[in-house]
Amino acid sequence: MELARPFGALVIVNDRADIARLSGADGVHVGQEDLSPRAVRQLVGAGAVVGLSTHTVEQLERGLDQPVSYLAAGPVFGTMSKQTGYDAIGLERVADAARRATARSLPLVAIGGITLDRAASVLAAGATSVAVIGDLLATADPEGQTRNFLRVLNDVT
Repeated sequence: MELARPFGALVIVNDRADIARLSGADGVHVGQEDLSPRAVRQLVGAGAVVGLSTHTVEQLERGLDQPVSYLAAGPVFGTMSKQTGYDAIGLERVADAARRATARSLPLVAIGGITLDRAASVLAAGATSVAVIGDLLATADPEGQTRNFLRVLNDVT
């Protein structure tokens, strides 16, 4: 947290609302098998960022009724970073999820198999932002690849 603050970076803890609260993180991201967003809110408070991963239309619909700051949808494409047990949803489902989230004034984060070459198409489909793991780590220069992503994504927005 001390390292992130001078850069104005938000720190979002994955899965663990207790660690987010204890560390003073800005928020927590939970999946379908973690604490519910309502339970997370009770731990981290109303001002914290709370995100929820969804993989199906039904999960997305349930998520829209939760006290979340954003919803994530994926995997958009096939991914090797994390085995979710769900098939890739594709850009058409991203567009549908974005419409549903936007109707509730929620940002939609797309995740799963997003590469530098695919990132612009994901935003064009309606996602507010992308979450990337594998393509950042696939190069010998993750900082440079991050800069490449920022350049491409800034050109789209």
